[in-house]
Amino acid sequence: MADLASELHPFAESLLEPGEELLGACVASQQRRFKGWMVAVAVTPERIVIQRMAKGREFKADGEPMSLRPEDIASARAGGAGTWGASPTSEIMERTTIDLKIRTTAGEKLRLMMMRGEGKVVGNLGGGEIQSAGVQALAEWFERNAA
Repeated sequence: MADLASELHPFAESLLEPGEELLGACVASQQRRFKGWMVAVAVTPERIVIQRMAKGREFKADGEPMSLRPEDIASARAGGAGTWGASPTSEIMERTTIDLKIRTTAGEKLRLMMMRGEGKVVGNLGGGEIQSAGVQALAEWFERNAA
């Protein structure tokens, strides 16, 4: 299997409108109740695009992408997975994963869990440089567009 960057970057660019700039891209698992699936997140200056991916090892879209502009987001909060437990792995999980919860102005709730892609131990396993840069671009997008 090819590295994440060689597949994610072209896939994320395919989600953009002509002339739109890709600031970063990452992968996440989206969860709803007892179901979960993988999504690609593309970050542009004006919006974030969330695209569900078909099962399998190839980057293929499953359905239509969700486009979120700042005015489409009612609230968003992020934390590290495992922060509620007293388990010894909590600190490790908090440093390597992000749990992002978004509520849209239309009332839809999204929960995205993603690896930061950093660190000596799990960096490459967590997506490596493209994942790390994509998560950073997403954080900066929220910082710029905070209400």
